[in-house]
Amino acid sequence: MPNYRRVFVPGGCWFFTVNLFDRSSRLLVEHIDLLRDAVRDTQRRLPFYIDAMVVLPDHMHAIWTLPDGDCDFPLRWRLIKVGFSKSLPNREWRTRTRQARGERGIWQRRYWEHLIRNERDYAHHIDYCWYNPVKHGLVGNVEEWPFSSFHRDNRHGPKAVDLRAFEEALAMHARPAGYGERRP
Repeated sequence: MPNYRRVFVPGGCWFFTVNLFDRSSRLLVEHIDLLRDAVRDTQRRLPFYIDAMVVLPDHMHAIWTLPDGDCDFPLRWRLIKVGFSKSLPNREWRTRTRQARGERGIWQRRYWEHLIRNERDYAHHIDYCWYNPVKHGLVGNVEEWPFSSFHRDNRHGPKAVDLRAFEEALAMHARPAGYGERRP
């Protein structure tokens, strides 16, 4: 097993990628209201600010800022995943290991996080979130994707997505083949 370490900074800001176990599933957009409920319930219990978020059919990206003195984003993600999973009927395929452990087969166990280092890093990841539906060929323009904080953040006039910044963020977070993002 890899020696995996998370960076915990009280009051920090992180970028996350969270994937469904079945990367061909459309659960997240088909049940967007249940996902929103799980996020809101978690925010009521353990506050955090959603700087940006985009929900795609099989994965989501988010940027969160936690309150001063708090760095427990793993608990928040666990509560969101459990809340969403419990709201769905138990019909998904599960591996033998998940069956033996009494686990659902909805989410990948791990998620990817990146501690935001500075304003440029922050801006790159905001653009990455907003541009992701275009990257995956779901829409032609950022404005067309309904499940994005782009609409919340651009109510008072459009902000142009910096495609160069998006490409830089993508290169900065290049992953080994087969990890995370589904290939077209």
